[in-house]
Amino acid sequence: MTDANSTTTRLLTLLNVSATKAGKRKWTAVDGFPTEKLNKRTKSVGFAATAEVTEIIVDATADSIDVDPPEAEGEDEEGASGSNAYESHFGPAPALLSASSRAAVDNNTWTTTRTIRGKLGAAVELVPEGSQPGTSSDTALLERLRTPFKKRQAKQPREQTELQNDLLSLLSSHRDVYLPSTPWEHKKSMREAISLHAINHVTRKRRRVLKNNERLAKADPKASPLEDVQDQGFTRPSVLILLPFRSSALDWFTALTSHTPPPDFQVENQSRFMAEYGLSPGMVDKLTTAEPGTYPRDQVETFKGNVDDNFRVGIKLTRKSIKMFSEFYGCDIIMASPLGLRRSIEKEKSADYLSSIELLVIDQLEALTMQNWEHVKFVLSHLNKLPKDSHDADFSRIKPWYLDGHAEYLRQSILLSALETPETRSLFNSGLKNIAGKVRAEKRWSPVQVPDGIDQNLMHFDCPNPKDEPDKRFNYFTTQVLPLVLRSAVQSSSTAVYVPSSFDFIRVQNYFKKHSGVSFAVLSEYSTNQDINRAREAFFSGKKAFLLISERFHFYKRYKIRGIRNFIFYGPPENPGFYTELLACPFLDDGVEASDVTCRVLYCKYDWFRMERLVGTEAAVELIKAA
Repeated sequence: MTDANSTTTRLLTLLNVSATKAGKRKWTAVDGFPTEKLNKRTKSVGFAATAEVTEIIVDATADSIDVDPPEAEGEDEEGASGSNAYESHFGPAPALLSASSRAAVDNNTWTTTRTIRGKLGAAVELVPEGSQPGTSSDTALLERLRTPFKKRQAKQPREQTELQNDLLSLLSSHRDVYLPSTPWEHKKSMREAISLHAINHVTRKRRRVLKNNERLAKADPKASPLEDVQDQGFTRPSVLILLPFRSSALDWFTALTSHTPPPDFQVENQSRFMAEYGLSPGMVDKLTTAEPGTYPRDQVETFKGNVDDNFRVGIKLTRKSIKMFSEFYGCDIIMASPLGLRRSIEKEKSADYLSSIELLVIDQLEALTMQNWEHVKFVLSHLNKLPKDSHDADFSRIKPWYLDGHAEYLRQSILLSALETPETRSLFNSGLKNIAGKVRAEKRWSPVQVPDGIDQNLMHFDCPNPKDEPDKRFNYFTTQVLPLVLRSAVQSSSTAVYVPSSFDFIRVQNYFKKHSGVSFAVLSEYSTNQDINRAREAFFSGKKAFLLISERFHFYKRYKIRGIRNFIFYGPPENPGFYTELLACPFLDDGVEASDVTCRVLYCKYDWFRMERLVGTEAAVELIKAA
C-alpha cells in the first residue's frame, strides 16, 4: 500500500475524474450493475461525490436490478441474522475495523486458541490481540439458495452433510479459513459448500445495491442526499477463485451451478465453457478410464481432464442466470490460474478489477506450489490496491473503508490444500490480515508404509538459519553423503538422487557435471519423452551409475523406474506418497530383496512439514527436538 500522501493524491485524482465524467452522463453502472434498459422510471437525486444533481433512470424489468419474490425478501431485512452477519463485516462501518485491530494485524500479534471444529477436526483459531472473533451464523444463507442445497444434502451421506454444515457455519463468521490437509474424498463436498458461500455473498451484495438504487430513485430531490448508501467497492468483481488447471475450473463451475438448477436459472455460454475447459472431442483420459488403483488417487484427481494452466474467466450472476465469459469489470466472480491472471495484468498494465475482492478462494495449493509460486505471490500482491482509474465508479456509493485503503483487513480468504508447505503456511501467517480472525485446521500424521527390511537412514545436518539452508544442505551432501556412497562398491552404482527443490536440482546437476567424476542421467520436468526414454534405458542397463530425479518430474510424470537399488533423498519429498512409490521401484525387478535396497534421507529442522508426513507427527517431534 502506498504512503498516506500518495494515497490521498490518488483518491483525489479519482474523485476529480469521476466528477468530470458525471457531468457528461445521466447514470453510469453502479459498481458494475448497469441500467441497461431505460425509460421506465425517472427520478432526480443528490450525487454526493460530485455535488451535482444527477438523473437516475431505472428499469424495473432489467435482469440486473430484478429482486427476489416478496416471500424471500424478508430474510434480507435488517435484523435477520444472515443480513446482520454480512452487514457487520462488509457493511459501510464494520464494528471490528478499528485502528487497534489493524495495528494488531500489522504487528502480527494474535491471540491463539485451540478448538475442535466438528467434522473439520482440530483447529487453531487466531484473533487480533484485543479484538473479538467474527461470529458464526447457521442461518446466513438466502432461502432461495438454501432450499435446493438442503434437498441435495438429503440424498448424500450424513458425514458429508455434517462436514458441509460445519464448514458453512465457520465461513459465515467471515474469518479466514485454511484447510491444509483436505482429503480427496471431501473435495467435492467442500467445493459445493464454499461455492454456496460465494454465491450467497454476491447475492447479498447485489440485493443491497438494488435496494439502495430503489431508495435513491424514490428520494426527494429537494431533501438532503442520502448518506447511508455506501454499498460497493471500486469495481464490481468481489470473488476471486485461483486454481491450477482448467479441469479444476470445470469442477468449480459444476459446484457453482449445482446451486442454480434449471429451469429457475439459465447458464449462458455453457457450451463454450465446456468445450474450452473440458477435453477435446475424441480424446480419452487414461487416468479416469483406467482400472481403479492403476494410478495414485492424487495423480488422478490432480491431472484428470484439461490440464492447461493458462486461463481466466469472468462470471456474472443475476437473479435468473449465470453468464460465463463476462468482461472482468462487469462480472461478479473471477476464476483464473495465477499464470493466466498474471499475463492479463502484465498485458493490460492494470489490475484494477482486483481492487474490490472481498472473498478469495485458492484451491489445490499443493499443485500451485509445484507450478510456480511466484505467480501466486504476484497476483496476491495486486489484491485490494487503490485502482489507477475510476472506471465510472460512483464514489458516493463506495464503502468508506475502500477509500481508506483498508479492504485487505476485511477480505475473507479460504485456502485449500492436500498438503501443507512452508509457502502456504507463510501465506496464512503473514499474508492474511482479516481483522475478524483466521482459523487453521490441524492434522496428526501417521508414518508412511514401506516394504519391511529396507535400510532407511535419516541423516540430520545442522542449520541455525533458514537463509543458510540451501548452502548447508549442499555442503553436507557433497562433503559427507556423496563421498560415503562413492567409497562403497555396491552403492556407487544403481543409485537415484531425488531432489525436491528445482533450484537445488540445478545446483546438484552442475556439481555432478564438474566434480563428481561419475556417469549420470537426468530426469527433470524439462526432459522430453525422448530424453526420458534414453535416461531410463541408460540407467537400467548400467551405462549410467547415477540417476538425478527432480520432484517436479515425478509430480508430473510418475514414472516407475527400474534398476534402482540405492536412494539418496536430497530432502524429504513434499508428498509422502512419492516416498512410498519410489521405494517400491526396486521391486519391479525380479529377485530383489528388501535387504538389497538402501535409503538415505537428508533433513534439518526446517523440513518439519515433510518429515511429519514421512515419519509421523510424534516421531517428527522427537527427531526435530534431538536435532
